[in-house]
Amino acid sequence: MSTDRVRISYEVEGAQDREVRVPAGVTLFDAASWNGIAIDSTCGGHGTCRKCKVRVTDGDVPVSRLDPRAFDADELRAGWRLACRAPASGDVRVTVPPLVTRPKAATVGVGRQVILRPAVQKRYVELQEPTLADQRTDLERLLGALDDLEPTVDLHALRALPRALRAADFRVTAVLVDDVLIDVEPGDTTGRMFGIAFDLGTTTVVATLLDLTTGTPAGVASLLNPQQPLGGDVITRISATMLDPEALGRLTGHARDALNQLAHEVCAGVGADPREVYEVAVAGNATMTALALGIDPEPLGVAPFVMSTRSFPGLRADDLGLTLHPAARAYVFPALGAYVGGDIVAGALASGMDRDKRVRLFVDVGTNCEIVLSDGERVFATAAPAGPAFEGAQIRCGMRAAPGAIEGVKISDEDVALQVIGDVEPVGLCGSGLVDAVAALLNVGLLDGSGRLLGREAAEALRPGLADRLQTVGEERVFVLADGVYLSQRDVRELQFAKAAIATGWRLLAAELGLDPADVQQVLLAGSFGSYLSPAAAVRIGLVPGIPVVRIVSAGNVAGEGAKMALLSVRERAAAEALLEEVRYVELSDRPDFNDRFIDQLAFPA
Repeated sequence: MSTDRVRISYEVEGAQDREVRVPAGVTLFDAASWNGIAIDSTCGGHGTCRKCKVRVTDGDVPVSRLDPRAFDADELRAGWRLACRAPASGDVRVTVPPLVTRPKAATVGVGRQVILRPAVQKRYVELQEPTLADQRTDLERLLGALDDLEPTVDLHALRALPRALRAADFRVTAVLVDDVLIDVEPGDTTGRMFGIAFDLGTTTVVATLLDLTTGTPAGVASLLNPQQPLGGDVITRISATMLDPEALGRLTGHARDALNQLAHEVCAGVGADPREVYEVAVAGNATMTALALGIDPEPLGVAPFVMSTRSFPGLRADDLGLTLHPAARAYVFPALGAYVGGDIVAGALASGMDRDKRVRLFVDVGTNCEIVLSDGERVFATAAPAGPAFEGAQIRCGMRAAPGAIEGVKISDEDVALQVIGDVEPVGLCGSGLVDAVAALLNVGLLDGSGRLLGREAAEALRPGLADRLQTVGEERVFVLADGVYLSQRDVRELQFAKAAIATGWRLLAAELGLDPADVQQVLLAGSFGSYLSPAAAVRIGLVPGIPVVRIVSAGNVAGEGAKMALLSVRERAAAEALLEEVRYVELSDRPDFNDRFIDQLAFPA
């Protein structure tokens, strides 16, 4: 690489323009990433997702061999380029489309009522002032009033103790988390104590502020995980840390920024002081948890897929970069395996997978699909590599669940009806819309069981009112949904691979438990994607067992619900830890029968 430096000026809608200087030959994507400028990407800059679209408005950047696959001739002449394939050899000016930071996401989900008994508690005490005849230390005086407790003492509490006692005439509130005294506050503050439950997702991060005195949610906020430019899935992000020594620090920083931003946002929304947040609970997959804590995730990405630890005892909120109460504690959910992490433990806790006597299937659909199956006595779990199709990646007109995304499709003999997020003109297709579109095409016969789109002549004979929508783009057959938005033959194949991986996963678990698919009495579709996925479409493509749709429940953000339960009840927290022993983790990667079963599941049900 040349040592000459070039100047790149980034114009980002909704943000302050940035000018950076980098060595000549650095791509526009890398230069932006190094300097904290977000450019959309799900592949981490490897040229496969074709989402890092930018426009060069001044300067010369040659057309790469991949650019014609992403842009038409007019767009190329206008300066549009894929940032990850656009090296800057001279000074350039670049316009960056705004990154959607608030995608449509599930913020609530299926949960259970719990008995309110948080780890955080406050005790108001009125103490006798010291005298020459009573020279007990301040701490001895306080602990004497807490005679039913034997807490250890955090240094922060010792620092606060003398001033708090004397500022309030020895009438103070002791703040404890589990068996640790973390603070002493002047006066009676027993009516003010909060916790924050985080769902640290690969795509979306959700924070819920809980009033721990009543057990009720006080505020909720969500945000696109800012790690996205370094990869849309955990494997890409792990790869980034292996290829670039500085990537781990950037990924950790992005995770902590997201958690901190949301924490302060939910506090500000209800007028709570962040220093009144005494504990947080975090539910995330094993990779997201490791990255947030600054732990090298490389062993998670290569066989034999080993975690650094299953549990994380004794953490503080500032270990996650959170600026809340200085001595706030953090509970991080334990993981069952490298690809069945704390988010699934939290989801299993919230949905009571170990408590129900029915045969129940729990599916968290995403890039990595986690599956839990219970026969009422035993609980098995596994993970299936579904790929990024459900996130809109690798889909020709794919996008995240943001305004303009088609999320629902109905096809009749003559017409196509679209449900678009934000009720605006459609600009792309998100995961739920992809599943809906394929299911609808199967229903009208324009897609056969092998996943092949019908040719024009066959469509004319079968559905003449829809035949004009079957066109070709390049040499690829497509079905046009709206102006500029279509479903391609390759998109169908991507969905087939994803659904086959998931169906193989739950069928293998069923075989381990001696069950048939028809034995399943309830299916829980978890996560943001599961919340918006049509149960009928999921059955039609074979993603889940073919049971009546009334028995398929959109469970929503059950990971977040589990995190709330852990904050509200130490009993539920103990139940989460017990799941590590109660749930058997099944590794699919070493199953000799996986590939044969996977191939059997590629076709769509008749």
